[in-house]
Amino acid sequence: MSLRILLIGANGQVGWELRRTLACLGEVRVPDREVLNLTNAGSIRQAVRDWWPNVVVNAAAYTAVDRAETDVALAEAINATAPGVLAEEVAQIGALLVHYSTDYVFDGAKAEAYVEDDPVNPLNVYGRTKWAGEEAVRRANSQHLILRTSWVYGRRGANFLLTMQRLMREQPQLKIVADQIGAPTWARLIAEATTQILIQCVGPNRWPGRTPWGTYHLTCGGETSWFGFAQAIAELSGIAPMPKLLPIPSADYPTPAKRPANSRLSNAKLAATFGLRLPDWRHALELCLGD
Repeated sequence: MSLRILLIGANGQVGWELRRTLACLGEVRVPDREVLNLTNAGSIRQAVRDWWPNVVVNAAAYTAVDRAETDVALAEAINATAPGVLAEEVAQIGALLVHYSTDYVFDGAKAEAYVEDDPVNPLNVYGRTKWAGEEAVRRANSQHLILRTSWVYGRRGANFLLTMQRLMREQPQLKIVADQIGAPTWARLIAEATTQILIQCVGPNRWPGRTPWGTYHLTCGGETSWFGFAQAIAELSGIAPMPKLLPIPSADYPTPAKRPANSRLSNAKLAATFGLRLPDWRHALELCLGD
């Protein structure tokens, strides 16, 4: 297989892992910000035209959830406007666009795990701009895959895992929110699943006439709270002495951006279409920490 792949956002958690996993599919071009500026439509269009890829993978996003509440213009530019411009240009050359989104498009009021067709109702600027980006992609390019994930972490960047490991070594006691539920998802598994999906969609063994375009949920299995996630991090990281972890309600830890209480996403559609299921979140954490 020898695809021409344009990877945007390669320095992020998922993007960093994608640089490795996508390499087995062909040549991966990773433009820097001087070549592809997501706040400049002309820059986006020119980067696509210069490379003329078969596949564009957009792993770039404004992910500072609380800061987005006041930095609205930049969040809109990167999360909402840029994906639409990118989708338009990718459609012009007949390529496939892979775009990542988030559990934060939902309000968390549902009692069960969310499926792809559930009504959205984002609670914060980040969620609203990511939903706007999804809609822009859908309008501009029918040949797309939107992969929604949740609670992403990894061994680099800014994420809950690394923050907890640092704080647990610095403080004897930590208060952790216990009434928000979701599935922590390792960035590497997102990248590996994306590559497997692309093999089925554009690889030499793809099903003739198969066009599985659309939106899919892509998270690890199982569920936990931020408190449960922190407990597992403490146990599996071997931090000693073990800090005291105290479960608290969200009301006791106010943040500028409101978070959904239920971030669980059903992965049934992904499994039915591509035969893929990510491991349970705790097993994935063990793999990450043992890497």
